[in-house]
Amino acid sequence: MKEYTRAQLALRNGQDKAEIWVAYRGVIYDVSASRLWRNGKHYEHWAGQDLTEELDHDAPHTAGVFEKFPVVGKLKQS
Repeated sequence: MKEYTRAQLALRNGQDKAEIWVAYRGVIYDVSASRLWRNGKHYEHWAGQDLTEELDHDAPHTAGVFEKFPVVGKLKQS
């Protein structure tokens, strides 16, 4: 599986490039097709970043929410 750096992920924020990506638990998902991620924002969450800590502590849904989105790759660990 292809690995991406945090800098590469940050470019997929819905503003700099057409893709809208988010990372969760080391996996990067393409959420571009979701109407809930228009313009790279979903409630108080922003695309192009690792949302693991935010979602593990403050999300009303489970990790299963990402199952419907395509996996792009893995987040390269620093």
